[in-house]
Formats: sequence, structure tokens, C-alpha cells
Amino acid sequence: MDTHTTNLTYFEHLLLNRLSKGEVKGKIQEIAHPYRELMAYYRCAMMSMETKFQVLNEELSLQYDRNPIESIKTRLKSPESLLNKMIEKQLPLTVESIENNINDVAGVRVICSYVSDIYMLADVLLKQDDIVLVKRKDYIANPKENGYRSLHLIVQIPIFLHDKKRMMKVEVQFRTISMDCWASLEHKIRYKKDVHISPEIAEDLRSCAEICEVLDQKMEAIQNKVRPASL
Repeated sequence: MDTHTTNLTYFEHLLLNRLSKGEVKGKIQEIAHPYRELMAYYRCAMMSMETKFQVLNEELSLQYDRNPIESIKTRLKSPESLLNKMIEKQLPLTVESIENNINDVAGVRVICSYVSDIYMLADVLLKQDDIVLVKRKDYIANPKENGYRSLHLIVQIPIFLHDKKRMMKVEVQFRTISMDCWASLEHKIRYKKDVHISPEIAEDLRSCAEICEVLDQKMEAIQNKVRPASL
């Protein structure tokens, strides 16, 4: 193996496999360090966003006498998914292209107790003066055709490095427990190998999503009935 190809990330190996041998050495020097550096910045942005929600959950638990956030999950887009998305969008296979064109490299998923908590937390987050809203997609008010429901925000958040401040994009997904359960199971079913999703199965999945929506509404109605007694 060429000494230039040692110590590469999986993403770099995937990218290099798509290049001719004559392009390899130059491309390694072009992408190796910048890619690792960019992924480190995205990890820092995820940590900062997760900390923001942990602080909000602690503070709001005093006001609501309960925690509005059930759990917080983070993920960095996998090398395969990142590369395939760039190829699908016919984007240049460069580090600059990743940062400029892919909004969901870093993701934070906030699982809430109730739908009202989702909108409350989103509003509180966007009022913070260091958060910049890039894009908002409300799949709760307007579910996807397959039944998917969630509130998506693409935001920019600053990370403070030793010598500079840098704004990084993070996708924040807000879901209730039932939304997250449905989305996780639907993904496992839909993307299982050698399984064809017939129109009948697709309709069953949509029906389950509707049941989850009714469940969210009923649970929040019950919460609103008991809330006065708990304040």
C-alpha cells in the first residue's frame, strides 16, 4: 500500500476508491486533514447544542414541575451516507462542498413529552441570541406522505476554538415519544433488505402514524386536566 494511503478515515477511503490512481496522491493531501478537522467542528457543534438542551431541560423542569425533554440523541452523518448524498446531488467531492451544501451532517434529536413541548422548546431555542435559523420544516402540522411527523430546524451555532469563533450548521429534530417510536420502526421495516413495501403496507404504516397522532393528542389532553392539581 502507498504510504500516502495510511491513516485515512473511512470517508477518505470511500472517496479515493472513486478516483483514478493518478489522482490519488494529490486528492489525499487535499481532503485528509481538512475533512478530519471539519468533522471535529461538527462534533463540537453537536456537544454545544446538546448542552443547550440539557440546560433548558433543567431550568424548565422548575417551571413545569416536570422535564419537557425525555431524551437527547446526537449523530454525525456516516461517511457512506455523506458521500452518497453528495453524489446524488451531483456536488463536488470536496470538504468545502460538504460544509456549504449538506445541512444535516450534524444532527441532534430531542424527544419531548408532548407536542406543545416541542413548539415551546423550539421557540425558546430560537430566541437565544447565538442561534441563527437557516431553515424550518414542520412535519407535525404538515406530515410527510408516508405519515412521518417531526419538527426540523436547521440552525447555525457558534463553536469557540482556541483562536477563533466558527459558525456550524446543526439539524435539530423534535419528536414526541410516539413520533420517535413510529419513525424508528418504520425505517427498520422500509429499509429491510429484500423487502418490498406494497401499497397496502405503506397504508398500514400511515395508519399507525395517525394512531400515534391521536395518542399524542389524548395524552396531552390528560396532562392538561391534571396540570392544575400539580402546580
